[in-house]
Amino acid sequence: MTIKIYTKVGDKGLTKQVTGKMVPKFNSQIETLGNVDELQSYLGVAIANLSTACKNLSKELQDVQRDLYELQADIVVKHHQTIKQENVTKLERRIDELTPKIPYIPEFILLGGKITGANLQYARTVARRAERSLVKLSTEQDLADADLEYMNRLSDYLFTLGRYANVLDGYTEVKSKKRAKNRING
Repeated sequence: MTIKIYTKVGDKGLTKQVTGKMVPKFNSQIETLGNVDELQSYLGVAIANLSTACKNLSKELQDVQRDLYELQADIVVKHHQTIKQENVTKLERRIDELTPKIPYIPEFILLGGKITGANLQYARTVARRAERSLVKLSTEQDLADADLEYMNRLSDYLFTLGRYANVLDGYTEVKSKKRAKNRING
């Protein structure tokens, strides 16, 4: 027996929440779930394109993808709370572990670098969007503090991990401002 992927339920701009209620596809909960889904998906792109020097980052990024599935469940299922303070603390510990391994930056840098670092920096921006929609959703439905803290810390983690990946790949980050050249005969 073949199961069809398409249901045609959303053809008129509505979608079904886990409760069975039909809501517009621009509903805040649906928007947030979509943003988190996009982040999970883009982390998959980052994992698929890890450089040789960064292959060891695969497992921790997959763990983040798993956390994001749990976050989605926290959003849609009443009394479901899998993301806890320990998840936030785990990200903070990893940031603290990586920070001494990357160069101090006294100013802004151009985000990017080698493929792994660039993908992680892009994932960071997707995480920020997901966080903004989660914060908006929190004004409409009860969410645990840990959910909001996790999303906030996740973008810090991805920023740090992206910089660390660039170190592993031997990339020197580029400062955001050009240095003024001394002009002798102006």
